[in-house]
Formats: sequence, structure tokens, C-alpha cells
Amino acid sequence: MTNADFRLAHDALGQLLLTLADGSVHAGVVPVRAFPIAAPNEAISLLGQDGHELAWVPHLDALDEALRALLLAELAQREFVPVIERLLAVSTFATPSQWTVATDRGTTTFTLKSEEDIRRLRGNALLIADSHGVHYLVKDATRLGKPDRKLLDRFL
Repeated sequence: MTNADFRLAHDALGQLLLTLADGSVHAGVVPVRAFPIAAPNEAISLLGQDGHELAWVPHLDALDEALRALLLAELAQREFVPVIERLLAVSTFATPSQWTVATDRGTTTFTLKSEEDIRRLRGNALLIADSHGVHYLVKDATRLGKPDRKLLDRFL
């Protein structure tokens, strides 16, 4: 998809407006990454209010800078995946347990319901879901400090 295939703008209410090449205009469009962790700059779907795909962006780098910046800002508002930088404390090695972690967005405490809420991703990445459904990313578990890895190993 090239920039000539569609245009994006915000309406007076702050909703995303998509204008397709055929002239049709769609309000309330939501961009969604197909692979937010593995390929964050590839495979972006623009969904209408009914959840159906209206446009497809194979790669963000194919878009001009203004359109890419607009899409990235919209995606950042929709997505919330803090990156765990350190494990500060774990209440118990049995689940459920309270974890206190330092993330790229500050220190927080969450409840890990079970070991199954820790998913291994490609490479040494981990995705940890808390009891409220918030996902935390560990980009590379091998880069955590030795005490952090020791705590994490108890749950893997």
C-alpha cells in the first residue's frame, strides 16, 4: 500500500478518518499491528468501527514520514506493553504471587496468577500477563541481572 492508496487525518472529535482511493471516507478507524512484538513495523491493518479491515499497510517504512508518524502515534495510544528492565521482588515462588518490577514506564506491582501466564517468544523474549490482562515484555531474559534471572527461573 502506498500513500496514494489512502489518506489519514483526525476529525473534530479526534477520531481517525480514513479516505480511500475511491473517495470513500471512514470515521473511527483503528490501526492494529498483526505482529506487535515480532514485527512491529510490518503488517498494520486499518479497521473500521465494525471491526472489518479497510486498508492494509505491509510496512510502515513504505509510508511518508507524516503518515508514518500519525500511525505510530495512534498505535502508541492503543498499545500498552511496558518493558520489564528488572525484577525487584517476588512475594512467593508459588502462584499467585505479587511481582514488583522496574519497567521502562516506572516501578509497578502486579499479580501473576499462574506460570502459564509467562509465554516464551522468539529468541529469549518473554511476555508476562498479569491478573488484569496487562502484558509486560522482557525483551531478552538473558540480559537481566543474575538475581533477576534467578527469580524468573523459578517460574519457567
